[in-house]
Amino acid sequence: MSRDRKPHIGIFGRRNNGKSSIINKLANQDIAIVSDIAGTTTDPVKKSFEISGFGPVVLIDTAGIDDIGELGELRIKKTTQSIQLIDLAILVVSNNEWDKHETDLIETFQKQEVPYIILHNKSDINKASEDWLQIARQQNAVEVMNFSVIDSDINPLVRKIQLAIPESAYKMPTLVGDLISYGDIVLLITPIDIEAPEGRLILPQIQAIRDILDNDAVCIVLKEREVDSFLKKTGIKPVLAITDSQIFLKADASVPKDIPLTGFSILLAHFKGDFESYLKGTPKIDELKNSDRILLLESCSHHVACDDIGRVKIPRWISAYTGKKLHFDVVAGLDNIKRPITDYSLVIQCGGCMITRKQLHNRLNLAKDAQIPITNYGMTIAYVQGIYERAVAPFLTNNKTIKPDYL
Repeated sequence: MSRDRKPHIGIFGRRNNGKSSIINKLANQDIAIVSDIAGTTTDPVKKSFEISGFGPVVLIDTAGIDDIGELGELRIKKTTQSIQLIDLAILVVSNNEWDKHETDLIETFQKQEVPYIILHNKSDINKASEDWLQIARQQNAVEVMNFSVIDSDINPLVRKIQLAIPESAYKMPTLVGDLISYGDIVLLITPIDIEAPEGRLILPQIQAIRDILDNDAVCIVLKEREVDSFLKKTGIKPVLAITDSQIFLKADASVPKDIPLTGFSILLAHFKGDFESYLKGTPKIDELKNSDRILLLESCSHHVACDDIGRVKIPRWISAYTGKKLHFDVVAGLDNIKRPITDYSLVIQCGGCMITRKQLHNRLNLAKDAQIPITNYGMTIAYVQGIYERAVAPFLTNNKTIKPDYL
């Protein structure tokens, strides 16, 4: 299971409710610091481990939602922000407590469409009362459970986790399986330039190669300058060609028009992005006006090259296409967006190869809720270079979007 496909589980609750002890119980090892001192866990911390009977997960250990003081408020803010990263939440309560702390958390879970389990911990000391259970059972949780790290069997909780996590969080869907068949030949056009990592391919290219092989098809990998010669000499006609978005024009000229052509970034847009919203949002490039601000979301942090795709090339291409004086902001990784989202006229998301589908969609929801158009790196490049219709055509049939197999 690749790093970005591991289910992300968040542990939430007040200080000293036993969140770290539950993590250690799930992992069957001491990976979280346990202390009787409230507030031992400060910032959210990711921990990768294997839950016996389930599989590998990334568990996010968070600070207490009842933290105090100016620093405590910042910790609570980070705890709340971590909800956009997860596939499942476990809310840990003890001593029959329930007030605004728990209510606010659940409202955030529901807003982010995150399933959640409510766990009444330390039941060996104080079991959940009937009054507390009545309140908890009204919260639309996947499950409400009494629990104790001292004497509870962990297996019922593991089973509830397995049932609660959406399959899309841990089952690897296919990138190209809905586009190709057994024995088909797929051509990958992969430039080796200054942005290519030394001695290896970029992750979307590796993912595409593996997925083509998993679908019992044939993968041919070429640099852009070899395409014309290869097609002429061999007479091979691929069923699909996939190119790096930065060389769309060269690929469009080299690949015959009767061979479907798309880009790695567009492939990922269809695979895990909000493809239908991208289709609606991309043409909004034509409506940009002078002084409009555009947000580019990169979902990984990487070395910035002198001709970086997000910071240099896309802004240059959009500015040349529109003829407008525009402002561009780039936010890398899952960092916070510093400006209000309403400052932007367009949001452009990268392919998102390093993050989960859930994380990517939560990232985009801020713009969608504000009715700001969204699009994707590859779709943007194809649009401003005049080959948009060809680049998205493999994913459309009778003007309807072909849905990935997990939707």
